[in-house]
Amino acid sequence: MKKQQIYGIIIILLGLFIALGPQFLFKVCAAHDGAYPLCHWSARAEMGMGMLAAALGLCLLAFSDPKTQLGLTIGIFLTGIIVIGIPHALIGGCSVKTMACRRIAFPVLTIEGIILLAYSAGLVVYFEMKKPSA
Repeated sequence: MKKQQIYGIIIILLGLFIALGPQFLFKVCAAHDGAYPLCHWSARAEMGMGMLAAALGLCLLAFSDPKTQLGLTIGIFLTGIIVIGIPHALIGGCSVKTMACRRIAFPVLTIEGIILLAYSAGLVVYFEMKKPSA
C-alpha cells in the first residue's frame, strides 16, 4: 500500500468518525416536546463536515498529482477549522454545562478537529516538499 493511500484512508476514517460520532457513539441531547436543542443542529452540521472530510480523503486516494493533493489537503485543513468552530462559535449547544453535548460530544469533536488540523497541516508540509519545483 502506498503512502498516499494510507493518508487518504486515515482522512476518510477521521471524517466518518466526525460525521457519525454525534449520531451513534457520543450522542447529543434528545428533543424535548418536539423541539430540538442547538446541539442537535451542531451534530447535523458536523455530519456534513465529516462527510466533506471523508470525500476529500477519497479524492486523495483518486488523484496522485502532488499539486492536486496539496490543494485537497488544504481543503481538509480548512474543514478541520470549521469542525472545531461549529460547537464553540458557529452554532453552539446547550447552555447547561452538565448536558451530554457539553460533557461528551463537544470535547470529542474538538479533539477530532484538532487531530484533523494537525494531521492535514503535516500533510500540507509533506506535499509542499514533494511538489516539483517550477
